[in-house]
Amino acid sequence: MDFAIRLAAPDDAPTLAAFNAAMARETEHLELDAERLLRGVRAVLDDPAKGFYLVAEEGGTVIGQLMITYEWSDWRNGVFWWVQSVYVRPESRGRGVYTTLYREAVRRAQAAGDVCGLRLYVEKENSRAQAAYRKLGMDETVYLMYETDFVLQR
Repeated sequence: MDFAIRLAAPDDAPTLAAFNAAMARETEHLELDAERLLRGVRAVLDDPAKGFYLVAEEGGTVIGQLMITYEWSDWRNGVFWWVQSVYVRPESRGRGVYTTLYREAVRRAQAAGDVCGLRLYVEKENSRAQAAYRKLGMDETVYLMYETDFVLQR
């Protein structure tokens, strides 16, 4: 492993926003509003109550990311950490970048003391990502996801 994992810093915001835009384009064929996206990334970096980003860095360059946000579970009296905004530069894929990011998220979740589990959602057709999540020990749930989106129009 030639890369290190760290918490994202405010200076990472443009890179994180660019990665999020690339991920949306690649997985959902969406073009996101760049300014709104950058403000959204900065909102997380400025307010730890919203979540945090972990980044993989190699030679001073960010090569991968994931974001954690929080969901309270009254059933479990604990917090689920949602893994979101996962992206690894195409040229860095297949080198264990996501696995290392995920394992760091698990380590932090277990150390936090109030985290009851990690969750994520994945595009139905993204079989490569689904296989990666299964390989890391994640299980497919019985839940479907529904939403009312007030911002993005498809």
